[in-house]
Amino acid sequence: MNPVNQDSIDYIEESRKILAKKGKTFFWAKFLLQKEHAEDATRLYRFCRYIDDIGDESMDKDQARQALLQIISEIKLGLSNDPVIKDALNLFNKRNIDIRIPTELINGVISDLKAVRMETEGQLLIYCYQVAGTVGLMMSKVLDVKDDRAYAHAIDLGIAMQLTNICRDVVEDASMDRRYIPGSMCENLEPALFINPTISTKTLISKDLSYLLCVADEYYKSGHNGLCFLPFRARMGIAIAGFLYRNIGIKLKNENYAFWNGRVFVSKASKFKLTLQILSRSISDIGFYNYKVQHQAVLHQSLKNLPYVHESTF
Repeated sequence: MNPVNQDSIDYIEESRKILAKKGKTFFWAKFLLQKEHAEDATRLYRFCRYIDDIGDESMDKDQARQALLQIISEIKLGLSNDPVIKDALNLFNKRNIDIRIPTELINGVISDLKAVRMETEGQLLIYCYQVAGTVGLMMSKVLDVKDDRAYAHAIDLGIAMQLTNICRDVVEDASMDRRYIPGSMCENLEPALFINPTISTKTLISKDLSYLLCVADEYYKSGHNGLCFLPFRARMGIAIAGFLYRNIGIKLKNENYAFWNGRVFVSKASKFKLTLQILSRSISDIGFYNYKVQHQAVLHQSLKNLPYVHESTF
C-alpha cells in the first residue's frame, strides 16, 4: 500500500474549500460522485478556477497575459513549480487529458484580458467552447468516459452553461468592459450602456437574452443526450449540475430578463427541490441509460478545427 501523502491530502482539502466557496452548483452535485471521481473533479475545478482568477483578478493585464502564456508553456513542457499547475499536470497524465484542451481554456481566458466585443454568434460559441466546452471534455476524462461519441455532448453541456453565465452576468461583465452579446444582435452597443440601461436598451438586450437562452437549451438537450456514457453515479451528479444551471436561465426568464437587477440565484431550498425533480425524471428516462439521440453536427458548425468537435459537416 502506498503511504498517505499529507501534502496531497491538504491540497485536496484546500481545493474542496475553494469549490464550496466559488463553485456552489458543482459542490452541490459532487456528493453523488464516487470518492476518486469527486477528488479528481475537485482538482480539475481548482485548476480551472486558478486560470480564471488570473484573468479576472489581476490588476495588471499584461502581467496576467504573460502568466497565462507561461502556464501554456509549462503544460506543453509537462513541468511546473507552481503547485496548482503541477497537480494539474499529474491529473492530465492520470486521466489521459489531451493538453490541447487546457490550452484552449487558457486561450479563452487570455481573450478576456482585452476589451471584449463579440461580433457574431459563431464567435461567441467559439469562446464558450474555449472557457467551458473544454471543461466538459476534461470532466469527461476525469469521470472515466471511454466512448468517443460522448465528447461532443460534453462540449455542448459546457457551452450551454457558459451561455447561461453570459445571460446572467450582463451587468457584471459590462463593468469589466466586456460585451459577450454579439454586436450583430445588440446593434453594437457599448457595454457601459448595459449598467444603467434605457428602456430601449432593456427591451433590445432582453430580447437577445431570450434568444441566447433558447440557443443554450439546444446545447443542454445535447449535453443530456450524452449523459448515458458516464458511470451511473457521475451521470446523476452531472445531470443535477446541468439542470441547476439551466434553471438559472429559467429564473431569469421568469423575471422578464431584468438583467439590470444583477445576478439571479437558485436558492438552497430550490436546489434541493430541483435535485429531486431531475433525479425523478432521469430515472424514468430511457435516454439516461441508453444512447438514443446522436449528436447534431450543426451544433458544432462554428467550432471548426477545435479538439473533439463533431466534424462531419466541415
